[in-house]
Amino acid sequence: MIGLIPYSLFKYSMPRHEDKICPRCARKFECKVGSILICQCSTITLTETERDYIREQFNDCLCAKCINELKSEHANTDLKNKIKKLLAFGGK
Repeated sequence: MIGLIPYSLFKYSMPRHEDKICPRCARKFECKVGSILICQCSTITLTETERDYIREQFNDCLCAKCINELKSEHANTDLKNKIKKLLAFGGK
């Protein structure tokens, strides 16, 4: 018995954490899907368009480094598109 929880149930009451391989960089990281508030990805704030951008490319968890890199990549792509629109508008 562990505290008030019988040992046989203890392993099922613990938050689920899994070792994962980032599909973008192939680094190993710990996904804390059972304790999302302490997961490495919970420190990153994404807009809905950033989430969509990442979802279009990946369907599984990514490491925090790759999420941040994709967030920056999306911002750069968005900025380039805005500049192209401004230049196209100014040329008319």
